[in-house]
Amino acid sequence: MSKITGKEYPLSNIFSSEFEYYIPSYQRPYAWTTEQAEVLFDDLYQFFIDKTADNYFLGSIVLIKEEGNSKSEVIDGQQRLTTLSILFAVMAEAFDDEELKGECKSYIWEKGNIGQKIKSRPRLTLRKKDQEFFEKYIEKVALEDLMNVNPLTLDEAKKHIYENAKLLREKLDDRFSSDEERLEFYQFVLNECFLVAVSTPDQESAFRIFSVMNSRGLDLLPTDIIKSDTIGKLSKDKQDEYTDKWEEMENKVERAGFNEVCTHTRMIFAKERPRKTLLEEFREYVMERISPEELIDDYLIPYTDIYSDLRNCNYRSSEKSDEINEVLRWLNKTYNNDWMPPAIQFLSTHQKDDAYVLWFLRKLERLAAYLLVTAQDVNARMSRYKWLLVEMERRPDTTLDSPLRMMELTEWEKKRFLDVLDGNIYDMPAKRRNYIIQRLNSLVSDGAATIDSKLFTIEHVLPQHPGKDSEWMKLWTRDEMDFWVNRMANLVPLTGKHNSAAQNYDFDTKKKKYFQSKGGTTSYPLTTQVINEEKWIPEVVKKRQEDILRIFSEKWELMPDETALQEDGIFYLAGNGSDAMGRLEETGKLVVLKGSRISSIIAPSLQENYRAIREKLIKQGVIQDNIFTCDWCAESVSQAAVILLGRSANGNTEWKKMDGRALGKCKR
Repeated sequence: MSKITGKEYPLSNIFSSEFEYYIPSYQRPYAWTTEQAEVLFDDLYQFFIDKTADNYFLGSIVLIKEEGNSKSEVIDGQQRLTTLSILFAVMAEAFDDEELKGECKSYIWEKGNIGQKIKSRPRLTLRKKDQEFFEKYIEKVALEDLMNVNPLTLDEAKKHIYENAKLLREKLDDRFSSDEERLEFYQFVLNECFLVAVSTPDQESAFRIFSVMNSRGLDLLPTDIIKSDTIGKLSKDKQDEYTDKWEEMENKVERAGFNEVCTHTRMIFAKERPRKTLLEEFREYVMERISPEELIDDYLIPYTDIYSDLRNCNYRSSEKSDEINEVLRWLNKTYNNDWMPPAIQFLSTHQKDDAYVLWFLRKLERLAAYLLVTAQDVNARMSRYKWLLVEMERRPDTTLDSPLRMMELTEWEKKRFLDVLDGNIYDMPAKRRNYIIQRLNSLVSDGAATIDSKLFTIEHVLPQHPGKDSEWMKLWTRDEMDFWVNRMANLVPLTGKHNSAAQNYDFDTKKKKYFQSKGGTTSYPLTTQVINEEKWIPEVVKKRQEDILRIFSEKWELMPDETALQEDGIFYLAGNGSDAMGRLEETGKLVVLKGSRISSIIAPSLQENYRAIREKLIKQGVIQDNIFTCDWCAESVSQAAVILLGRSANGNTEWKKMDGRALGKCKR
């Protein structure tokens, strides 16, 4: 095991000939904004003026460094070391005394010592892409020249260097007016501010430390450690090439977006909801199965491109791109990203078939809408989507003539969908209510999803609280009002704010003063339909509700359909690398169907009797290469689940209908 050392150093030693810092190319660029730089300076200054007896602790840095060798590869600590170097440059510039100025510069640039064989060099060398800029303006203390650079011409890392130098100059100038004051602060920073340097000569050990240590620096995303793990496994001659590829992906979708890409990649590989952290499961399900080169070239690069197209509604093709991007706009309005993994996986294999892509995305948007409108929780959503992923893996060559079956809603799901749409819409949470009305408006008009959500409101035609002597009370009974007031037929979309008092106008007045603009028009077809009505009575609203439900049924194919998934006694199970179909017998036994896959991972706690059954099935040839070669009848639903998953399991909850209903609930 590699030796790990940790020692507390004052900054005067941190920035000395004892350390020669290099930022490896696979690290992310310098990312501290003025917010983090300001917090660092303000903390230093506050501690300085408080004049306590304690030293100020700046956190830890993690280095790959051999004992007795100054060369130090920075695994964690780039943000603080870079920002402190900028601070030393700012202090060096601020000193009027040339001797003080020169001494301060020595903490960012090693002067060299011929007798000790120490070369003149920078104390800190950033990544190749940033070092020339950093050396020219910071390490050579040319801050006046830096301030003349147009920040709009700089990439993100250089812009952070520019902005933080500008901020620290202003801070130092504001706090100190003489060399005497600056010197006192300078001495405090050098001698009373400490960092712990944790060093190991072994890269793997350094990454392990990096993974578990808390850092005062910019919050680490799991992808930062995934990047370190992945690039660190490559040979030295490939690291620069693949670091460039990685950063191109991050730049394309930004760090948070790339973190989502990795989250979706985990789901595509694991096909079950996460039970551990992204980092743990990405290592387990993804990195242990493929090489670093495959991960980047064959998965992350194409997945990132597809993610960008999906998120930005920017699908490009020779035909159908407008229709496809319109569907994507609605998918992006479903308030979660759970639909992304099946979309990414599908497009990675069928992107050249525009007609099939359009079919798939329309079905996916209908499914996503169902899950949103019926308020399915994240577990139900992920369970439903994982079966799409399972089918894609088992049937990679589907076509529009023989498409994915799991895209269809079950008859139970269709009925449930229509029941919710026919109910009280207005009292739903705003995101669900707004989606339904906006989507209905688009289905009525075949229009786009470009609605300004900041100006979008939903109003009642029949008021919620009509006046006692109003026209409404003459036309409606109280029971009729209670039944219809919050249903879709009585709701209209409007733009902008309206006088709340106007909500209770009689129908004719409300149409003219409330539902229309000054020009007598409205931007919403749904509202236009209402304006064209002569009166608003229960019979009109009832017919309108029927028309609306017919529109949803036709556009989303919610009518009973022979091609939809039927209630056929088939249940599904997936997880831990397994995916299976089973048929429940009247006896309570479950037949695992041919083609089902068992998990290759067996939990240490799995009971011996289940291990023996597994081994027997393999010896008999019932299971070959983890696949059932024929149907197999298990003694119980739980026995089947345990054999498939390789761990303890409750069959009544693990086996589910396609719509997410657990077997145990279906038997009641």
